[in-house]
Amino acid sequence: MTPEATLARFREYMVGPSRFMTLLSCFELGVIDALRDRPGMTATELGEIAGAKPDAVEQLLFLLVKEGFVARDEDSGGYTLAALGDVPERDLTRALTYMNMIKVVALRQLFYLTESARTGTLVGLREFYGVTGGTMYDAVAEHRDLRDSWATLMDNVTANIDPWFFGNIDIPAGAQVLDLAGNTGLGAVHAYEMKSSPGLRVTTFDLPEKEAEALENFRAHGVAEQCSFIGGNVFEEIPQGFDVVLIKHFLDMFDKDDVIRILTGVNRSLPAGGQVNIMVPAYPDDLRDTDNYNVDFFPAFFIGCTMGQGGPQKMSTYRSWLEECGFKVTKAVTKDTAEIPKDVIPVPAVLCATKAG
Repeated sequence: MTPEATLARFREYMVGPSRFMTLLSCFELGVIDALRDRPGMTATELGEIAGAKPDAVEQLLFLLVKEGFVARDEDSGGYTLAALGDVPERDLTRALTYMNMIKVVALRQLFYLTESARTGTLVGLREFYGVTGGTMYDAVAEHRDLRDSWATLMDNVTANIDPWFFGNIDIPAGAQVLDLAGNTGLGAVHAYEMKSSPGLRVTTFDLPEKEAEALENFRAHGVAEQCSFIGGNVFEEIPQGFDVVLIKHFLDMFDKDDVIRILTGVNRSLPAGGQVNIMVPAYPDDLRDTDNYNVDFFPAFFIGCTMGQGGPQKMSTYRSWLEECGFKVTKAVTKDTAEIPKDVIPVPAVLCATKAG
């Protein structure tokens, strides 16, 4: 890459945050919905709907015209949806769920990313929410804006990716399954529904404060007899008596030392031949792979916004860590990026392993 090309890439980073918020603001102001309902509206008309000056609305729309998202008739001054008009509303809703989470959870806190990296703490979470020594996952219990934004996205992610995950793992008939750090039970529900067999039972293991919501989810989905909850901390003791352990959306939250502690605890809890099935976002072996956006997003997200540590790894790294903890890897597969909607950031991977005899 030439020096000129390098500086041009710098410019793309410089305008990234302003591009993001300009696009999102046009949705939040109701401009895009208004143009979908009544094409050809002028900035004056759109300003009345948005409760904003026409001048401000027009300034924001200029970028969308440049990008081809919106078109402007130079004679009438009216705007219509261009490329945005071709995207199904359900897909736009999914993309906006990601964008809302990034705005609420990430943008403010990433101002302090450098300090968070130096201290291993969430400086932004402390500055904006007064949370000291905790993680974003602690803060969502007390701060509705964080919870609504993050939890809505995570429920959508779980619903969309679980069919692929369960399609790539084997759970023996009648197995006793532990969903490690299973939050409020949605993953356990999916495990039972997608791998149902006589005698199959699935238990969510997470912090005790998640129990009430998990049990309510089990009742709501009609699986209260097949799913249960155990409260505890994965860093203290992992329950025994299970044949299969599921670990989803969790290991990537930690640095190597903690990942080893978790996997060692899982190994200790399983009998010989017991299975562990893991789902994580994974980096490609070649970090220059432009189809994989995990490295664009997750390092800053985990270090600056949610944990103060962590981030995904390459599949080869996860494989070596599993072997270090006494497992034999039997399967490792990354989802084909061609099968992932183009607005979705995570590229997930599955690793299956058994406890060595």
